[in-house]
Amino acid sequence: MGIKEFIKSVKIVLGIKKSVDSKKKKSIKKLLKKLKKRRLEIYRLLKNSSKKDKLLLNEELKIVSLHIKKGKILFNHKDT
Repeated sequence: MGIKEFIKSVKIVLGIKKSVDSKKKKSIKKLLKKLKKRRLEIYRLLKNSSKKDKLLLNEELKIVSLHIKKGKILFNHKDT
């Protein structure tokens, strides 16, 4: 997955419609920050949710965690 594909997929997950007009590393850093905030929000929601909601939240948590992992790899990549 390339940097542009990663940014596009994260924008879809977070519901960001505004274009990121900065360098690649800076935009990845901003997206990672938003993903980490979303992950914390999901953890808080998991504590006080019903069984049905927990299944959906766990699925979303897996997706967000995967995007964080990919973002960290791209951020630390030498060519970015």
